Amino acid sequence: MTARVYNFSPGPAILPLEVLEEVQRELLSYRGAGMSILEMSHRGKEYEEIQNETEALFKEVLNAPEEYRVLFMGGGASTQFALVAMNFLTPEAEADYIVTGSFAQKAYEEAARIGKVNIAATTEDTNFDRLPGMDEIKLSQAPVYVHFTSNNTIFGTQWQSFPEFKGTNLIADMSSDILSRPVDVSKFGLIYAGAQKNLGPAGVTVVLISPELLAKSNTKLPVIFRYATFAKNNSLYNTPPVFAIYIVNLVLKWVKKNGGLTAIEKRNREKAQLIYDAIDASNGFYKGHARKEHRSLMNVTFRLPNEELEKEFIAEAKQADLVGLKGHRSVGGMRASIYNAMPLEGCRRLAEVMKEFAKKKG
Repeated sequence: MTARVYNFSPGPAILPLEVLEEVQRELLSYRGAGMSILEMSHRGKEYEEIQNETEALFKEVLNAPEEYRVLFMGGGASTQFALVAMNFLTPEAEADYIVTGSFAQKAYEEAARIGKVNIAATTEDTNFDRLPGMDEIKLSQAPVYVHFTSNNTIFGTQWQSFPEFKGTNLIADMSSDILSRPVDVSKFGLIYAGAQKNLGPAGVTVVLISPELLAKSNTKLPVIFRYATFAKNNSLYNTPPVFAIYIVNLVLKWVKKNGGLTAIEKRNREKAQLIYDAIDASNGFYKGHARKEHRSLMNVTFRLPNEELEKEFIAEAKQADLVGLKGHRSVGGMRASIYNAMPLEGCRRLAEVMKEFAKKKG
C-alpha cells in the first residue's frame, strides 16, 4: 500500500484507516453477495439493514431520545440552510440566527430569502475570532427557532457550552464537530451535519429531528423538500446516497469500538493541546486566530509572521508528510483540521515541526 500522509484538510477529511480497509475488503462483494454495495438496490434487504442499523447506531452513540428521527439527505449542509427555513419559517413566523462565521452567515442569508429573520448576535466586527456571550444575544419577541453553528471550520472557534433559550426550538449546524464530544441532543429541535468531516465521506447529510418539531414542518412544500417526507419514508422516498451511508455506518461502529464520545473527546483534547501548546510557547512567532477561551478542538487556525514564512512552513510540513494545512483565504495562515480520525501521532508530529520551524526562523 502507498504510504499514507497525515491529512489535515478541512473536508472532505481524514477517515479512520480501519474503516477504509473494511470498505476495501467489501468493495467487490458485500458480505458474499457477489456485488458491491455501490451496485445494490436501495430497496433490497442488504441495504435496508444497513440504513436501519445506521439510524439506530447514530442515536445510540449520541444518546438521542428514542422518538427522535434520523434522516439521510443529500445536498450537504448548504441545502439545509434553505430547508430549515422552508420547513419552519412560515409567513407569520420569525427566526433568529447567531452569526459566528462564514457558514452561519450563509445560513442566515438563505433564510432571509425565505422569510423574516433576525440576527440575534454576530462577531463579524472582530473577524469571527470569538463567540458572543449570552448577554450579547438579543432574540426577537417569539422566534420559531434559534439557529447557530457549533464549530467554525474557517475561523477556528467552537461553542464549549451551548446557548439555551426557553420557549423556542434550538437548531444547530454541527457539520464540523458532530461526534467529537458528548452532547445533550434532547435540548435541540434539529441538528444537521454534512458527513465529510467526522461522520463519513461527502455525499450524505445526517439530520436528527425531534417529533415535536417534525410535526410543525410546512406541508405546502414540494414533497421532496419536506422533512416529514423523509421521516415517513425512512429516507427512501428517492434513492439515498447508499455508499456514503454505508461508510457512516462503519464510522459509527469505529466510534463505539473506541470508547464512544467520552473517550473520543478526551483524545481530541489531547490532540488539540499539542498544537495549541506549540502556538503559545512560540513567543509570538505563531499567532492563533481564535481567542483562547473559544478555541476549537477540531480546527486550529494560526498565522506566521509573514506570508513568505507561511509558504516555507507549508513546504517543510509537506516534507514531513503533513498536508492540507493552508488556511482559508478569509483568515490566511494555517489551519490544522484534527477531526476524530486524525491520530495523536499526526498532531505530535505537526507540533514538533512547528517548534523546529520557529527555532530556525524565529
